[in-house]
Amino acid sequence: MAHVHLVVDAVVVDETMQFSLAELCHACQAESARLIALVDEGVLQPAGQQPDEWRFSGSALRRARAALRLSRDLDLNVSGTALVLDLLDEIAALQAKLHRAGVV
Repeated sequence: MAHVHLVVDAVVVDETMQFSLAELCHACQAESARLIALVDEGVLQPAGQQPDEWRFSGSALRRARAALRLSRDLDLNVSGTALVLDLLDEIAALQAKLHRAGVV
């Protein structure tokens, strides 16, 4: 039986980390136009006024990757991706309320 070796390249990201648009593009392996569209749709909310001034938090990296994966896997446009992420956020918030209430 052949053995398969899996190599995982990972970086630990915390909320205090900051990314420029170029750094976020590199981390997500996406073109800037796709991430700018996510900002325009409200999926990502950077600090700064213009794309060359934007700074994204560590949580934005996770959200951007999720948005890009949803868009690719479900063949969604940017608006559809934003809607799905909003619904997933709402589900997570409701689950947290149930957990705090001891229901789950």
